[in-house]
Amino acid sequence: MRILLINPNTSWAMTEKIAEAAREVAGPDVLIEAACPVDGAAAIESHTDEIAAAAAVVELITADRAGSDPADAYVIACFGDPGLDAARELVEVPVLGIAEAAMHMASVSGRHFGVVTTLSRTLGRAHDLVSRYGMERACVSLAATGIPVLDLEDTGSPAVETIARFSAEAAAAGADVVVLGCAGMADLCTELTARVGVPVVDGVAAAVGMASGMVRMGLGTSKRDEYALPPRVPVADAGSASGAWGASGAGAMRLAGSAANGETPAAPPQAGDLAVFA
Repeated sequence: MRILLINPNTSWAMTEKIAEAAREVAGPDVLIEAACPVDGAAAIESHTDEIAAAAAVVELITADRAGSDPADAYVIACFGDPGLDAARELVEVPVLGIAEAAMHMASVSGRHFGVVTTLSRTLGRAHDLVSRYGMERACVSLAATGIPVLDLEDTGSPAVETIARFSAEAAAAGADVVVLGCAGMADLCTELTARVGVPVVDGVAAAVGMASGMVRMGLGTSKRDEYALPPRVPVADAGSASGAWGASGAGAMRLAGSAANGETPAAPPQAGDLAVFA
């Protein structure tokens, strides 16, 4: 099984960190490949950034479908779930957004959950998603730490202390579970669960688990009405941004540490190893 994890911002370091978190929960028969755009938003922290992120999601999936070995499922690794509906239009396989997956997983783990996210300007979008996913009764708090997304690139960042404090406050206010509201927090679950004393859910892990489960069940994206193929399906070609990213497949994907453009790419990784193209 192959799952393509899409980080819709341009941060290489964050893409690698997210992919490592995904690999920790993936089964032995699941190959996690991670992608991020070359150009676009460096971090998804505004509505304008979200437009660029949604476009990146569509173009990366379009490029992947044009390759010789398209993914069995896709995960959009941004808590705003940018481009989720458009991505589901494009494919019959499962497409998971990490906010949707995390909220559903948290609502199973406990009766109430609280979300701890990055900047306060993203809280409006988080409120919208809580409503969209029918989680108004389950979600008892939404808190912004004030931490910019790119500050989470450094795994040794003091930001973890702030996130732990806000997580503890959410638990004290009645949250049985804490949901981390940024893919860049994906590596903090184990530590925060131990420190806070309630389960802490990372959306990347939740989405990978749900996506792989859906693939095993043979459950994909419905093509009835809303998620039917769009009237004009994007085409990956050399003139599009997908040409810079490369199509999926051993012959076309530019891997981490591979040769520069125009040279022969490095051999694809063994099953279970991380592959990142950028």
